Amino acid sequence: MVGKVLGIKDLEQFSSRRSSVYVDPECDKFFELPLFIAASSNDITTKCQCFQFSPGKEPALRSYTEIQQLLQQGKKRDVKNILRENSWPINSPIRSQLWPMLCAQHQTKQQMLDGFYWEMVHQVFGTTELSEKPIMLPAFVDATHCLPYHLTSTGRAVADRIVNVLGYDCPDITYSPVLYPITSILLHFMSEEEAYICLAGLVGSKEKVFINQTKLQHEVTWKTVMQIAKKHTKSATSYFQRICPGLKLERIFMDWCWWILAGLPFQHLVRIMDCYFHEGIKVLYRVALVILNLFHKECQSNNEWSPDNIKNDIGNALIKFCKKIPVSPAKLLHAAFSIRGLSTQYISRIFIKTEMLLKSRSVLTSGSKQLIKSRSSDNLPTSQSQVNIQMMSHTLTIREKLHSESCRNLGEKSPGHRAIAMGVYPIHNLKSQACKNEDHFGLPGTKNFIKTWTDRQFLFTLWSWLPVRITMYQPVLLYTTEEHGCSLTTFYVRVEQHEPTLLMIKTCNNEVFGAYCSSRWFERNVKDDKGQRQAYFGTGETFLFSLYPERAKYPWVGIEGDKDLGHSSELFMAADSKMITIGGGEGQAIWMDENIRFGKTDSCKTFNNPPLCPSGDFEIRVLEVYGFVGI
Repeated sequence: MVGKVLGIKDLEQFSSRRSSVYVDPECDKFFELPLFIAASSNDITTKCQCFQFSPGKEPALRSYTEIQQLLQQGKKRDVKNILRENSWPINSPIRSQLWPMLCAQHQTKQQMLDGFYWEMVHQVFGTTELSEKPIMLPAFVDATHCLPYHLTSTGRAVADRIVNVLGYDCPDITYSPVLYPITSILLHFMSEEEAYICLAGLVGSKEKVFINQTKLQHEVTWKTVMQIAKKHTKSATSYFQRICPGLKLERIFMDWCWWILAGLPFQHLVRIMDCYFHEGIKVLYRVALVILNLFHKECQSNNEWSPDNIKNDIGNALIKFCKKIPVSPAKLLHAAFSIRGLSTQYISRIFIKTEMLLKSRSVLTSGSKQLIKSRSSDNLPTSQSQVNIQMMSHTLTIREKLHSESCRNLGEKSPGHRAIAMGVYPIHNLKSQACKNEDHFGLPGTKNFIKTWTDRQFLFTLWSWLPVRITMYQPVLLYTTEEHGCSLTTFYVRVEQHEPTLLMIKTCNNEVFGAYCSSRWFERNVKDDKGQRQAYFGTGETFLFSLYPERAKYPWVGIEGDKDLGHSSELFMAADSKMITIGGGEGQAIWMDENIRFGKTDSCKTFNNPPLCPSGDFEIRVLEVYGFVGI
């Protein structure tokens, strides 16, 4: 593109198109000037850094309406390509409509009612008027990285208020340092209420990850970036290790997101956000890899970034480099999306492996004695978030009286989940026949709403026992005896390639129990070095559970960290053409025959469980097996 040099009047008109009232009016001039040569009295032209087009031709930028139509038609790939290729000017009004639409597609909860945000503001602050006094930020905000991006004092106060309301509405957010900077960026292009709705969509997204919400997720993310960088920017990571032998790579990658959010010029950041709001955090992964490669090249050719100048503080040097990054936003994104072999599935595998490793380390070093046998009400969800909800229950739309009466009618030892406050679970639409409330819950003649409530409570309890990463995915019914027949062969055909799986058994005596199986059932065919099929397989993430007549979870005994447990404590899963077994060692926790009709349950050393039904032997009424979409 050939860009005309802008004079002062042009810049003022350009700045006036900013949709947000929270932005310093001078910032547009600051952001746009680097893209143009300083104005002169002569009517000359110069090449803009953002585009490379033939002289005299304007770039054919797509409109909001075109993108909206593609999204409505489900053509998300086309939208992805448009967002990657269309370098709208930083002040383009399209983002005031485009960004809310992109964020809205990730919303999993029901659409917010008009005025919902302002009702929440009133509940939190007692008024909708913006206070002139500073607002205390939630604990999940990193105070050292509350990046305002040239917001006015009013804009910063609005950003403070948004994150407070979001923390109030989403009490499970415990650590999210990037949430505030993203709030500030959104306020450049939309109103306070629109920015909140966008954030709610990103935070509540189940299909894609946008914003980390716990310290565990934050740590897993930067370690995932580090693992990916070791493969895709091998020369750069090797170089940094070589010039700083005493510095661990961890110290560099812990701040990876700030290379982008705190380092890159705003015009680069806005273009990255165009893609990020559609594709998720993987966009930031790609940009981080390009930054590493560019920095590595500059270190070899530019004395400013010589080893002697950067070896004592590579992290700070990276951010300084980003502030003066030598490529345009278009080139940066083009390089990011040209990286091969960086699929969503690959990133997910690295993320999950890293998360499992961190969790296993934390469990093994905790020495908690409460994890061996979690019985009855002891193992029902009792997170700090529920405590917070209970403290604020007068402001939430929960029928406390009905809820408590239901508990008493059912003889519960402790209250069940507060599902409305906790948000939308992926299992809301799951219709399990194994958990279907019939006579087996001892509720003849009870009202339908009590039965429905009971069904959901059992499912919510089970969902709370799953590994956190699994709860992000939608469960899908893979096999059920009611539809697919009672055949072990059919079971394997439909189930064996899925990992993990969730088995639920309902007996003819109406007991309900099962197991979370961490490995594929196909592993029954894997052979060792001697060509022998392994008898048992699986990992320590496998656990047993009982839902009726008693609710209990039985995790692997080795999760406690004892050293001398013996081989019998690692007998997780076994299967062949004649049977399925889960748990072993002086008994089998669950055993089923080839016809999936009869089974037995005993105590076993792997899970330290009692028999899952009183008689020990059982006849199967329903067997259901669930997988998880997107894993």
